[in-house]
Amino acid sequence: MHSLLPLHLLRPGSRALIGQLVGRAEEVHRLEELGMRVGTQVEMVQAGSPCIIRLGGAKLCFRDNEAVGVLVQTGDAA
Repeated sequence: MHSLLPLHLLRPGSRALIGQLVGRAEEVHRLEELGMRVGTQVEMVQAGSPCIIRLGGAKLCFRDNEAVGVLVQTGDAA
């Protein structure tokens, strides 16, 4: 079993699978509408605030603690 860590802790160029979305129902729903669903692969483009990730063919930008509600699993699963 792989451990989960907050999305914003990924290093640039790292890829991971979304393992869990946490937060209030409306926050989780917003993330899902953006395409962030459990099992989806993401790539960190720019770490920090704002952090920029690649999700499929799109780039998404998160400020401050917005990415903390996205927990990812790294390693051989990604």
